[in-house]
Amino acid sequence: MGYIGNTLANLVNQTAFLNLTWGNYLMIAVACVFLYLAIAKEFEPLLLVPIAFGMLLVNIYPAILSEPNQGAAGGLLYYFYILDEWAILPSLIFMGVGAMTDFGPLIANPKSFLLGAAAQFGIFAAYFGAIALGFNGKAAAAISIIGGADGPTSIFLCNKLGQTSLMGPIAVAAYSYMSLVPIIQPPIMKALTTKQERQIKMEQLRPVSKLERILFPIIVTIVVCMILPTTAPLVGMLMLGNLFRECGVVRQLTETASNALMYIVVILLGTSVGATTSAEAFLNASTLKIVVLGLVAFAFGTAAGCLFGKLMKVVTGGKVNPLIGSAGVSAVPMAARVSQKVGAEEDPTNFLLMHAMGPNVAGVIGTAVVAGVFMAVFGI
Repeated sequence: MGYIGNTLANLVNQTAFLNLTWGNYLMIAVACVFLYLAIAKEFEPLLLVPIAFGMLLVNIYPAILSEPNQGAAGGLLYYFYILDEWAILPSLIFMGVGAMTDFGPLIANPKSFLLGAAAQFGIFAAYFGAIALGFNGKAAAAISIIGGADGPTSIFLCNKLGQTSLMGPIAVAAYSYMSLVPIIQPPIMKALTTKQERQIKMEQLRPVSKLERILFPIIVTIVVCMILPTTAPLVGMLMLGNLFRECGVVRQLTETASNALMYIVVILLGTSVGATTSAEAFLNASTLKIVVLGLVAFAFGTAAGCLFGKLMKVVTGGKVNPLIGSAGVSAVPMAARVSQKVGAEEDPTNFLLMHAMGPNVAGVIGTAVVAGVFMAVFGI
């Protein structure tokens, strides 16, 4: 009987029930909420499902993220996480985005670069806000990039600036706000535009030649990476993926980068990001500040894009619908779809999607450039 009793006692002691804190249970509940939003509400399920599941796993079994120790292997998700730290996964995500995205609207309307640049204002607003809340310069820069609504760039910059202790809250905030674009943006867009402005129909974009499509990623890579070489892992992979798409001679590479490889990387990236949200790392005052600052950054970026869109409307004599400015926060292609949706609510015959894709792509490039600027400022 003693043997049986000891065996049962050992079994009970090994269960998670007796080893979890209230914080772990809270994070498990948060993970379940994220899963509900991803599955029932379809808020960016490709991102939220792996992130939420990684969050669930690490709070039930923290050793799944443990580092190698005295010859013992590390936890499964530790090796996924290392790929984040080495900037491998964020860069591969950018290659997949480039292979999936049509840069034609941006090429056809280069003025879209200005809208994408204006939306980066939210990043700098959050940067100074983070400084005011007591974060040091590097931490403030890593936090502020959430305003670009670009998860891979947030992870990339966080690691480059040595702020890995903040990566969990920063990455979860960035991806959460990307998922919540359809909820957060419309009220801001409607508050800053009139009904008449939202009904503006824009002229059809000019056709873009194949030569232009091929030259664009090459020229952007040369120009941006010559000015800010540290952006090469992100901008370079984004443009390489787009060159695969547009050159027409590497169809197999395009399909791999935009499908199989992209989804494999999303699984690895999502679960490892979710695994950084253990209760010990996530439940503190700094996390709350980061989440609030991320929302402020995203709201300011959306507002700045819309306001600059209003300015362009005036300058062009009413030819620009200010709604497309909100797409400059990146979050490809969700933000562009929101611009289309809000415009269609006022006039179902108004098609803004392709016009909004210009600022949307410009926002991706712009966020990577801002990250490069921060790295240059801090001598990385």
